[in-house]
Amino acid sequence: MDMKKYAAEAIGTFWLTFAGCGSAVIAAGFPHVGIGLVGVSLAFGLSVITMAYAIGHISGCHLNPAVTVGLAAGGRFPVGQILPYVIAQVCGAIVAAELLYMIASGAPGFDVTKGFAANGYGAHSPGQYSLVACFVTEVVMTMMFLFVIMGSTHGRAPAGFAPLAIGLALVMIHLVSIPVTNTSVNPARSTGPALFVGGWALAQLWLFWVAALIGGALGGVIYRWLSEEPGGIVAGVKTA
Repeated sequence: MDMKKYAAEAIGTFWLTFAGCGSAVIAAGFPHVGIGLVGVSLAFGLSVITMAYAIGHISGCHLNPAVTVGLAAGGRFPVGQILPYVIAQVCGAIVAAELLYMIASGAPGFDVTKGFAANGYGAHSPGQYSLVACFVTEVVMTMMFLFVIMGSTHGRAPAGFAPLAIGLALVMIHLVSIPVTNTSVNPARSTGPALFVGGWALAQLWLFWVAALIGGALGGVIYRWLSEEPGGIVAGVKTA
């Protein structure tokens, strides 16, 4: 049963990374009809919505190490399951980045060093934002993302609407923070593209792990303080 949960997390994170980063790499700047920042933001949000309905009942549809850690900090996920979930998520993101690289490199003039949807700060921030500004942005955005997840999956929240609230929250996060960091709030999503860009992307990857995990834990703890009533484990079907 646990292996099915891990497989679901890998597949879900694959879809988020491939669809979200793929929209940025392939479709965002396409001449005359590119989808732009709004389109990329929608792609990330829609990837979460579609997967939440597809695998939420299997694994809880975390798709993100920061979400897994945040839910554990909020008392809504077993601590002993954190590591295998994170490993599955990172593997899914890496496979997605590999497939995206194979497709994107089929176009003339493709240059992976130009970004490949990697996250960065300073000279590698889309808007040249400083390390501090990028760190604060990632912490706050991830914290609010977990706050929405904790609330919308609570036992007293309107049933069936959690995927919409979570996906729309991710859209809003991207609309604000793409110019700052290219938006991570997800260490797995950051790791996949960074492995193919190498160099600066790998050197700056630490920020998108540290900031997201801090933000996720804060969001989980704050919501747990606001609503002490147990809200149910966000882990899909019961473990055997």
